[in-house]
Amino acid sequence: MQKEMKMSKPVFVKENKNKYRQKATDKLNYSKLFWIFLIGCFIGVVFETLYCIIMRGRYESRVGVIYGPFNPVYGVGAALLTICLRRLRNKRDLWIFLGSAVIGGAFEYLCSFCQELAFGTVSWEYSHTQYNFNGRTNIMYSFIWGLLGLIWVKEIYPRLSSLIDRIPKYINKILTVVLSIFMLINMLISAMALERQSRRRIGVSPTNSIEKFLDEHYPDDLLNEIYPNMMVVILI
Repeated sequence: MQKEMKMSKPVFVKENKNKYRQKATDKLNYSKLFWIFLIGCFIGVVFETLYCIIMRGRYESRVGVIYGPFNPVYGVGAALLTICLRRLRNKRDLWIFLGSAVIGGAFEYLCSFCQELAFGTVSWEYSHTQYNFNGRTNIMYSFIWGLLGLIWVKEIYPRLSSLIDRIPKYINKILTVVLSIFMLINMLISAMALERQSRRRIGVSPTNSIEKFLDEHYPDDLLNEIYPNMMVVILI
């Protein structure tokens, strides 16, 4: 009897650990969402860079901010897909694919619209393709979002979540705070530089020290190199 009790104990602990890991994967907080965002920012740049090299035969900057290999569009997209679809990873692939396609396509449309509204530019334009939606997205790219979302939800996110959970809490907290501040400043400077460029484009001279600083440190030549696909929207 005593021997049987000793043999059953490890099985009980193992099952509890599996349940704990499953709950940990489902649990989201700011720290985990930030790491998903940051890693998505980086993976998106790698994906787009490789796509450009393979399809166009040349390297081209695909970043979304001035400092570092990051594109917040992909970061926010990864976080959005995680929030909306992570609980569907054990469901049929079709539902995850369709959900990712709709969410990704709508998000891409919204990003294009907001960029045009804020800076008078767009970074992609699909009006020449079939089944496009005001040139901001199309069926083909929604299909790609669907595939990416399916791979993300089924394969990448569960593993990534487990890796994030293994980071010691105090190290995780410090890195999250430091990198959050860095990305916030990075995105703010990038937005300010692009907004100032849009004003230079219509001949508005700098009126304060901040605008003079932006003109001096982030001139058009530098921004055009960082954002080679950015196009000015001309209203007719």
